Amino acid sequence: MINYRNAFKLALLIAVVVTSYLVFSKPNYSQSFQHMDKVGHLGSFFGLAFLAHYAFKPKWYYLFGILASYAVLIELVQSRLPYRSASIGDVIADFVGIALFYLFHFSFLQYKKLKDKGAKP
Repeated sequence: MINYRNAFKLALLIAVVVTSYLVFSKPNYSQSFQHMDKVGHLGSFFGLAFLAHYAFKPKWYYLFGILASYAVLIELVQSRLPYRSASIGDVIADFVGIALFYLFHFSFLQYKKLKDKGAKP
């Protein structure tokens, strides 16, 4: 039987495979607006942080370190691909995506704590 943590682990594996494919494959799409790739990086790493958090419940600094390493690795590999280029802006967008997940997560926990505290007599 699949529990929710195993479902998040499976979703995380799929997300890493899809993300890796997208960042290492030859781009054949047009950008709808300037810096669309930065939004994609931010959203991808927000999603990866979300999935990894609920799959493994690691300390925030472990997860940030692992995902930050993945972000840097992506850019190092892209710098070696003839049809890609590395960008410090992409790494920054990745870091912002991770940080935004934790900001939203912390805010949600605080909201939930206040709501639970207000509901008790």
